[in-house]
Amino acid sequence: MFAAPGAAIHPRAVHAFFEYSLLGMLTSGYLAVVASGGLDLPTAVLSGCALLLRFAMVSGWFGWKPPGRFLHIATVLYIAFYPVDYFFLSRDFLQSTIHLIFFLSVMKLLTAVSARDYTYLKLIAFLELLTASMTSVSLTFSVCLAAFLLCSIAAFASGEIKHATDVSAKKPKLAPIVVRGGMRGFRWRLGTLSISLFAGIIVLTGGLFFLLPRTARAAFRHLVSDRYRLPGFSNEVVLGQLGEIKRSSQTVMHVKLGNAENQSSYRWRGMTLSQFDGRKWYNPPTSPELLRVDGWLQLASDKQRWRPGSRISYEVHLKDIASDVLFMPGTPEMLHVNVPYVYRSRHDSLRARLPAEGGLYYTGISYLDAESPLPEEKPELSDRSRLEYLRVPPTLDGRIPILARQFTDGAHWPGQQARAIEAHLQRDFGYTLELLSSEVNDPLAYFLFERKRGHCEYFASSMAVMLRTLGIPSRVATGFAGGSYNPVSGWQVIRASDAHSWVEAWLPGRGWTAFDPTPADPNPISHSMMSAFSQYLDAADVFWQDWVLSYDLDRQIALASKMEETGRKVSVNWVDQFGNWLERSGKPAAGSAWRWGGVLVVVLVLGGIVLVYWRSMRSWLIARWRLRRVQRGQADASDAALLYRRMLDLVRKRGVEKPAWFTVGEFAQVLAPSEVSRLVAEFTVDYERLRFGGQREAAVRMVGVLERLEKLA
Repeated sequence: MFAAPGAAIHPRAVHAFFEYSLLGMLTSGYLAVVASGGLDLPTAVLSGCALLLRFAMVSGWFGWKPPGRFLHIATVLYIAFYPVDYFFLSRDFLQSTIHLIFFLSVMKLLTAVSARDYTYLKLIAFLELLTASMTSVSLTFSVCLAAFLLCSIAAFASGEIKHATDVSAKKPKLAPIVVRGGMRGFRWRLGTLSISLFAGIIVLTGGLFFLLPRTARAAFRHLVSDRYRLPGFSNEVVLGQLGEIKRSSQTVMHVKLGNAENQSSYRWRGMTLSQFDGRKWYNPPTSPELLRVDGWLQLASDKQRWRPGSRISYEVHLKDIASDVLFMPGTPEMLHVNVPYVYRSRHDSLRARLPAEGGLYYTGISYLDAESPLPEEKPELSDRSRLEYLRVPPTLDGRIPILARQFTDGAHWPGQQARAIEAHLQRDFGYTLELLSSEVNDPLAYFLFERKRGHCEYFASSMAVMLRTLGIPSRVATGFAGGSYNPVSGWQVIRASDAHSWVEAWLPGRGWTAFDPTPADPNPISHSMMSAFSQYLDAADVFWQDWVLSYDLDRQIALASKMEETGRKVSVNWVDQFGNWLERSGKPAAGSAWRWGGVLVVVLVLGGIVLVYWRSMRSWLIARWRLRRVQRGQADASDAALLYRRMLDLVRKRGVEKPAWFTVGEFAQVLAPSEVSRLVAEFTVDYERLRFGGQREAAVRMVGVLERLEKLA
């Protein structure tokens, strides 16, 4: 039916809903790119301010609009500036393209008024999301993608309604509006429709994701430049670098230990560095050994694997922002990793040859008992390696060897000397993350003799150098130590603030043995990891990494097998329980089966009746609910039709039928004089007051008339 006066959808409300939905699309794409780390600070701030300004303009809080001519000129100039950005500033195709996309989005945001402008904004929002998909594989991107999908459904649906209302306003005779519910609850109804479509799409695509075979990786990966990685885990570490990393609370990796009691007591070694020039540790360039990963990779000799002592198994999810270095505890013996090749350096470090989508995922077994003796055939350091691990800087302060002899006075065996230096550094020096305010000529001597406070790099460097002055080969190891256990996911969370460095000394009969001279931090950084909300967020991130980014054919087969096994157990248990019940009941199986068969038939019949009469039952329930609203004085104009239909049902029982071509007024006038006609006339007056006048008190009187008609019927 055609809309009654005042029932048509108001173009302003539709336009506002469309604007908010479009802003949601743009905001989702913007946040996805920001979370991926692919947006520099000036561009992120400029785009965020433009979004806030547009929101204020749509909400009516801000009425000023920038001159369109100025913005058009700025757009043309920036397009001409794009090659300069690509060749001289960003020097990266993706980064310069991101700058161009966001600049165009800002310009179009501030001037969009026509349908063509809105189409451009939709395209820009899609390009933002596409850009984020090439630079991010985190859970944040999936959240932004879901928000983008929801806002897109709402924007396209409301855009069609907006277009129809615009056409109707210009050509009312050619495009009349057909409205049933009018403006009442328009935003709620369209929002509910958008959410329902969104939920259906998510359920369908989620099911297809876990069922369909795994195929290729992202098609545009070759366009992406190297991702940002944490410094400090390469062949070069400058003193103070790890201190800067430790100020960050960013999650680096998740760890699950198979047979460990204290999960936070292990050091995860990534790199070992052999040379020190007074300011930085580094490894001289060498050709690493290439190892092919085909199943489990054996990293240790057979004698090492049979060496008595404790071992630990573990799983590691290393985020792609961290490093291509594999972090492992103790002496790694076996490894299974999601890349086909790994490099092993001469200094016992392992690196992935190729990047892994979503980060490195690996399992391993390591030897932990550093105090046990080596196998009978004891490996020895070569003369070349011994000289390398004993070299000290040519400009070494002469007080450092004297201090090393003072610390080890009375200790003769190399292991005792190492423990003595470790104990002195832990006891006599303090820990701090405060960086030096200015550069000093000799950072190590300044730490040992003047400041006497620092973080792990200074302690590890001091001990390694002092051991070398005593003739004990040593090196500095970098990695992580500690972490926070998440009971929701069951994984250990290791953050950038857990970055650490320590010392490995070559001891006769034991080989490389770890020493940690760094004292405990008196003011440890708190990440509120134990809060319930952060635990659930971290657990969701682990699920995303495990079952989305690392989901491959092997996991698909494992999931299908697990589901089949679970279903088989459930069915077998149900059959066993049913058989036991039959035995306990003491009745013949045939009689029980007959009875249960009868129950099943009754259930099926009742289910069929519900399916057949569901629509009628639903309409009856809705009518009863609306009638109760009317009785509580919460009626509106749309309830008048409900009450009038109820009145027609009652008079029909008296043999009075309203012709379809009669209006409500004509029907009340043609009735023969009687008590029924009098009540119908009274009811009709109140119906018109409620339906067209919006007088809610008339609904209460209509309910009273219906009660009197029921008594007559």
